[in-house]
Amino acid sequence: MAKLAALARLDGVAQAELVARGEVSAAELLDACAERMAALNPLLNAAPVLDFERARARPLVPGPFAGVPFLVKDVTSYPGLRWSLGSRLFAGNITDQGTPYSARLDAAGLVTVGKSATSEFGMLGSTETLLDGITHNPWELSTSAAGSSGGAAAAVAAGLVPLAHASDGGGSVRIPASVCGLFGFKPSRGRCVSANLGPSEFGALVSEHCISRSVRDSALLLSLTEDRDSGLPPVGYVQAALSRRLRIGTWTRTMSGEEPEPAVRRAYDEAVALCVELGHAVEPMSPPDVDGVTLGEAFFLMGGSAVAGAAQLMEQLRGRPVAPDELEPFSRALAEVFRRGGPGALAEARRVFANSAERYIAAVGAYDVVLTPTLAVSPWRIGHLSPVLPREELLRRMARAVGYTPIQNIVGCPAMSVPLHWSDDGLPIGTHFAAAPGAEALLLGLAYQLEAARPWHHRWAPYSYPRLFDA
Repeated sequence: MAKLAALARLDGVAQAELVARGEVSAAELLDACAERMAALNPLLNAAPVLDFERARARPLVPGPFAGVPFLVKDVTSYPGLRWSLGSRLFAGNITDQGTPYSARLDAAGLVTVGKSATSEFGMLGSTETLLDGITHNPWELSTSAAGSSGGAAAAVAAGLVPLAHASDGGGSVRIPASVCGLFGFKPSRGRCVSANLGPSEFGALVSEHCISRSVRDSALLLSLTEDRDSGLPPVGYVQAALSRRLRIGTWTRTMSGEEPEPAVRRAYDEAVALCVELGHAVEPMSPPDVDGVTLGEAFFLMGGSAVAGAAQLMEQLRGRPVAPDELEPFSRALAEVFRRGGPGALAEARRVFANSAERYIAAVGAYDVVLTPTLAVSPWRIGHLSPVLPREELLRRMARAVGYTPIQNIVGCPAMSVPLHWSDDGLPIGTHFAAAPGAEALLLGLAYQLEAARPWHHRWAPYSYPRLFDA
């Protein structure tokens, strides 16, 4: 290929095909990625950890993504790289440990060049940590890339890598995908092999996958990381658009009882019209009878237990208490609320989860798919969800914005944000679709159909490599 800069426009499947045909070498893919990172990562702060020397030294694995540059989110262990969880408490933690999930990434042929930025412990919907600083949205630098997989979304939206690992415990794949104009897919609970080094109650809410520009990249990676012993119906590599009519239920009110902003409502209305145009039966329905405020409190109590557990582990390893400046104010507050609540509060949180899941399943059981906005608000400014704000204010702001996505983690069902709309001021607004546990193939088939009907591949952010360097 005469112009290596043009690689920035290609998805992972297309880049791997070039390598397989011998038109581009894996080394050239890495060199092109390094050039893009040098040009834009200092501006966007998407990848705080990069190690191209280590990536070049690894032998090429002949998997379906052979040679494709990749980032792993820094809440997950990857051999030889920092594993900080976005926290100053673990800033010096370099691990040699991998996971079953990282082994699958390697076997796929992906070449991990570094770690992407995350909010501390993946708890906040914005990626602006006291460890690594602010991750900027390539669509508007004063706007958050969201979180907690903000680094992954910023890197893919800017064309630095074609796809990147992301994880989702309450929307952390889907929310950054929405504000960065990308495809974000959350698999069912247990669908993929484990990315954890040990069991965790909060970790049970988390699904591992990726943020991508194309549906096929996401579908292929899912087929390569799928746990065939999960007990769920196998997915395999979904490669075709849906060919049947779906019954789609829709609503707009968030779990905390609020309606979306006008710009978000317009995006939702367009998505509903598109689904009708595609032949689906779209029916307005009442939102599931779930108390979003109570569910949010239970969710963050569970999160506080994870933070407290991480701090306790570090204290045991070091033999001294965690210093106040080693955790962000929001994380400290979550841990403190958990400690004050005691075992009874955690049991109540589990009861809230079970009751909310039961109500959700009862409400949506008659539908193949449910459609809502991904977020109730337009992409927000940096600082709106800063970790130094008071806990109560952050919980209020997140409840207003993130009112659609956490329930799918509680239930364990697959869901996706699809980039179907851009606002009048040029910012992406995603549309959210969810299905029953195990129904990934159905959702991916719908995603292919939506991608063909309203393509987004030609849309590049103002601060992306193709736009800035005319790639």
